[in-house]
Amino acid sequence: MSAADKIIDAVFESDESFRKILSNTIREELNMNMAVFAENAGIPASTLYKIMSGKREPNVKTLRQIIKTVKRLEGSEKGEFIAVIAARPVLDNISETKRKICGSLCTIREYSATSMEEAIIAAVRAERDGAKALVCAPIVSPTVEKILRIPVATIMPKNSLLEAIELVAKKIS
Repeated sequence: MSAADKIIDAVFESDESFRKILSNTIREELNMNMAVFAENAGIPASTLYKIMSGKREPNVKTLRQIIKTVKRLEGSEKGEFIAVIAARPVLDNISETKRKICGSLCTIREYSATSMEEAIIAAVRAERDGAKALVCAPIVSPTVEKILRIPVATIMPKNSLLEAIELVAKKIS
């Protein structure tokens, strides 16, 4: 479930739940403070602070702006993400599911594979899921580059996984 969906569910649950989920989304999932989020949403920071403190309830227009901004920032508005295909031990080293690259927040989605066949299937699945780019091992990258229509970056032993993600993010921006 996306962060925006969690916020929408919380709106119908209670005011307290809405404030808690929204606060967690802004601080933990989007790695922002309230002022930066308010600026991104195009709403006054004072309005957001009043909503978060319970001194004001959001009107429908403000709520729409909040949801639209969360969707845009988490990349779920268009389902945009960078897929990473690797063995589970490599994927376990990824501590961030979102990373700011070239000024925008990119979602990183993991696809575990233990064989070339699984990696190729995962690559096709990632593209079908809406991946904007793919990062994978050198043994499988020549094959998936031939069958995918999205940019592919290769994890090289000398380079880190995050450098490969930044490389492919630059290709799609």
